[in-house]
Amino acid sequence: MDRVALRGLKARGHHGVFPKEREEGQTFIVDLVLGLDTRSAAADDDLAKTVHYGIVAQEVAAVVEGEPANLIETLAERIAQTCLKHEGVQEVEVCVHKPDAPITVPFDDVTVTITRSRV
Repeated sequence: MDRVALRGLKARGHHGVFPKEREEGQTFIVDLVLGLDTRSAAADDDLAKTVHYGIVAQEVAAVVEGEPANLIETLAERIAQTCLKHEGVQEVEVCVHKPDAPITVPFDDVTVTITRSRV
């Protein structure tokens, strides 16, 4: 399976279990790896035969900016399901970064990574 990756997609959302997170929001960063067969698209040099990563990026940003969730696990699942709606996408790996998580000790990042497929 071929891979199309989007790394470092940033959007502001209001996800989290604490009231301050819901009220003020924060930036979330999303990395995606989409699994699909790109041979036909490459052979014909045809965007319609692959996944349009610009559209995927817009849709993922809309999910992050949309309905709040308590958990970034829930957010990752919503993103995965959005990506799998694209006909050619057979699987997706989603990594949601929450670099401003409300943790009281020094840290660089918090992530949740999931993999989902059609089968």
